Amino acid sequence: MNLQNILYTKEKGIAKIIVNRPEKRNALNQAVRLELREIIKDIEADNSVRVAIMSGAGDRAFIAGADISDLKEMTPITMELFASTLAQQLYTDLENLRVPVIAMINGLCLGGGCELAMCCDIRIASENARLGQPEINIGIFPGGGGTQRLPRLVGWGRAKELIYTGRIIDAAEAERIGLVDKVVLQDKLEATVNELAKTIASKSPLIIKLAKKAINKGMYTNLLDGLSYERSTVSLCWATKDRLEGMTAFLEKREPEFKGE
Repeated sequence: MNLQNILYTKEKGIAKIIVNRPEKRNALNQAVRLELREIIKDIEADNSVRVAIMSGAGDRAFIAGADISDLKEMTPITMELFASTLAQQLYTDLENLRVPVIAMINGLCLGGGCELAMCCDIRIASENARLGQPEINIGIFPGGGGTQRLPRLVGWGRAKELIYTGRIIDAAEAERIGLVDKVVLQDKLEATVNELAKTIASKSPLIIKLAKKAINKGMYTNLLDGLSYERSTVSLCWATKDRLEGMTAFLEKREPEFKGE
């Protein structure tokens, strides 16, 4: 891959994806989105990757939003195509990536950046993080999934208030309403995320993949259908070597060695 806007590394089962446009507060332009799409394909094809970390370069922003210069001249037709490929579909592909994705949020996490963070499995923020969907201030509303994922995370009333006003909230409020899962000191952010990633990477990637599918299915369906999917999916665990290894290790009082089989 010829990546110009994203720093991408893989080591010991952990992929690190860093949007690298600090001079633009890591705003998402078309080039970044195309590179991210290629990275998603690479992770899907690489069974050595067990978890991914998404972040932004520098300490000013995770991702400050979409690059407005890309959007300004779009027509309704080109906007629909953009939303269905490099906006909504790209974010959905990230949400459904076979491995867990941790958003490491430092600084601004706004607009399309907030929508991208909401597609990650877990969001860890530094105390200086600021989050929101301020699109209303430029005459549009969130079109990358924000009107759908934000209410599912924080509730319908809170989501409407944030979208209708464009209000930007601090990390403490984001944690309180469920938009982020944990807030830590800025100088502890990277270590906290790395430790979480190592813990996840030590588990069975195959079982985590099945668990993620069950959780994501339940987010967008009713309880009975979700339970039915969970039942059929958890049954597949009994066909894996990792399930046998995990139970055997437990009974033998040792750490399991999961191989994703």
